[in-house]
Amino acid sequence: MIAEVIPETYDALGRRVSQPFHRRRGIHPTFPMGRYVSQPLAVRCENVGDIRRFLMSCETVTDEEQFGKRDYWLPPEEFERCKKGDCDDFALWTWRQLLSMGYDARIVFGRAGRYGTGHAWVMYFEKGKCFLVEPTFRVVGETMPRLSTIKYKPSFSVAWDGKSLSYYAHKDRSFQPPWAQLPRLVCEWLCFWGWFWLRVIPRFHRIVANAWRKWRRKHEPGPQ
Repeated sequence: MIAEVIPETYDALGRRVSQPFHRRRGIHPTFPMGRYVSQPLAVRCENVGDIRRFLMSCETVTDEEQFGKRDYWLPPEEFERCKKGDCDDFALWTWRQLLSMGYDARIVFGRAGRYGTGHAWVMYFEKGKCFLVEPTFRVVGETMPRLSTIKYKPSFSVAWDGKSLSYYAHKDRSFQPPWAQLPRLVCEWLCFWGWFWLRVIPRFHRIVANAWRKWRRKHEPGPQ
């Protein structure tokens, strides 16, 4: 769920800008951005483990399924009540929790791998390093290999210092880590995912069976 970004491949700091929402390619929250940081939350997390445990109890669904809309940003206090949403709902809630834990955190909007045109995640800064948080990957574990971050391309991010919001635009960087780092990064990635699949494969039939039962419950017609 969390990985240290490779600085050469990810523009973490960005450039401070005015609100980007009115640009054609900007971000467009459902409510004013202050709405997402102003309301108290019922769930209080003490550490990243608590965040992940809560997210493990949440369901990933599209806005079309949940609201019948193409895009809808669910406020964090509503997300923790219904416990389902898409990437921006997971990210907004996670951002709020990291802020309440004292982290210098931002919610980030951009592109990521299979999500193509749009995705949301979180990042935070600690001891001069930037860490990427992917809430929708809560099932893989508390950490991820650094090489997993190269598919993330931030466009805009939002920060909150407890009093005011700040907005940042980010540049797209190509994959250019120092060659000396590559063997270690690749080894880290292979070890992580190899160990992950060794743990998952023996339980794969149960995962498939549970997914099938959920699908049937959702699609079977009710009593006439």
